[in-house]
Amino acid sequence: MPATLNAFSVLSHPSLDQSGSGTMSSQSIRPAPLVESTDLLRGSKTVGIMHNGSLYRLQATKLGKLILTK
Repeated sequence: MPATLNAFSVLSHPSLDQSGSGTMSSQSIRPAPLVESTDLLRGSKTVGIMHNGSLYRLQATKLGKLILTK
């Protein structure tokens, strides 16, 4: 992984390919939408996220890291 990692390089990574193939397509490459964690958490330490009928929890730690658990 390059030493200078930015949001564009992370959000356009092949693992985020919507086809599930994990490879970049020859079509125009568009990065995934960028959302600030503060917009998701809205001043709270934890937020629930429903995904495919399952509840996940996104939690901010004391050290400023994020943990996503099912």
